[in-house]
Amino acid sequence: MLKKCIIAFLISMVPIIELRGALPVALASGVPMVVAYIICIVGNMLPVPFIFFFARRILEWGKDKKYTGKFFTWCLEKGHKGGEKLKATAGDKGLFFALMIFVGIPLPGTGAWTGTLAASILDMDFKKSVIAVMLGVLIAGVIVFILSMLGITAYKAVA
Repeated sequence: MLKKCIIAFLISMVPIIELRGALPVALASGVPMVVAYIICIVGNMLPVPFIFFFARRILEWGKDKKYTGKFFTWCLEKGHKGGEKLKATAGDKGLFFALMIFVGIPLPGTGAWTGTLAASILDMDFKKSVIAVMLGVLIAGVIVFILSMLGITAYKAVA
């Protein structure tokens, strides 16, 4: 059981996959529902402060390096594009809710990593951006949880 929890926790910290991939894995492997939800939320949120304060600096430093340049440039462009999309959609006053909804939609590339990087690029307030990302992760967790339970139930009914 502990091994399954650790695996779910680690998966939830991986960019792109995040909670959206970790929660179904945890639930399908038999981790209790509440434990799986909490572990995946915590795992998904753990990198957020580091992303906010350090990712942008690291990506800007490495964008012109020989081996990391293409990937780091892609990450910066993804964060910038996400940030500009949020800003265009919501303006300055609605940026908090736009960030929350952006992270809360459980699609690849709209998770805590991209949302936090976008908030950092837009120079949003740290506390507000972390709260918006946290609320978005909680929303995404509920959506993914419901979809996962429906999928598991449908699989058991067919099998």
